[in-house]
Amino acid sequence: MTATVISKDGTTIAYDRRGSGPALVLVDGALCSRAQGPMPELAELLASEFTVYNYDRRGRGDSGDAAEYDVRREIEDLAAVIEVAGGSATVYGTSSGAALTLRAAAAGLSITRFVAFEPPYVVDDSRKQIPATWVSDLRALGPSDAVKYFMTKGIGLPGFVVAMMKLMPAWKGMKAVAHTLPYDAELLGDNCFGRPLDAGQWATIEAPALVVNGGRSPGWMRTSVKALASAVPGAKHTEVPGQNHVIKASAIAPVIAGFLR
Repeated sequence: MTATVISKDGTTIAYDRRGSGPALVLVDGALCSRAQGPMPELAELLASEFTVYNYDRRGRGDSGDAAEYDVRREIEDLAAVIEVAGGSATVYGTSSGAALTLRAAAAGLSITRFVAFEPPYVVDDSRKQIPATWVSDLRALGPSDAVKYFMTKGIGLPGFVVAMMKLMPAWKGMKAVAHTLPYDAELLGDNCFGRPLDAGQWATIEAPALVVNGGRSPGWMRTSVKALASAVPGAKHTEVPGQNHVIKASAIAPVIAGFLR
């Protein structure tokens, strides 16, 4: 059942709630929504132990948007969902959603514990570098071209793989939220241009944190997650064997539950 909450700037944010137990908010990555991506299945798996809040980030699904994007508005959106959840909550963020979770924790939101899965930071030169202009590039492109650009320049997928993806049913859904790709790019800030992480941006985090990567994820991503674990105060790190960036809900659910207990 869809419910809504009004964010600080007046934007409507849609969410689902299911299960019982301590509040857990799920924060999606790029090109996903409540109805598309890993969160619906993950919510079902965690609902036996948590009251799970799965929401549409602004510009996606049933949520509204604003004329101009500001990372602070996305933090306020998450704060609004946490307020609905009782004023404090645990949080799981994946990919750019993990980057949002980290920013929110550093901003002082009432996050009691959180798990961050593979925020796509790039901290070395072991992969082809993301263009410094990628935010403005993404804004200038139409939906299909923006998804292709994000997949190739951002994620680093070969062009032929993206060409095959265009034939899949999910491509239509990705195009529908392609206008939010610049939002994901902005969330990563300067952490995706091959430079060491500045630990100062997370120095204010007090909530216990677990940062996670898949054992089959690219080397550059595994390296960045380990660097993040060292940069976030008191953070723990774990690796899920046999998994990559598109981690199975059945593989990450016990990791999340184990840490958030």
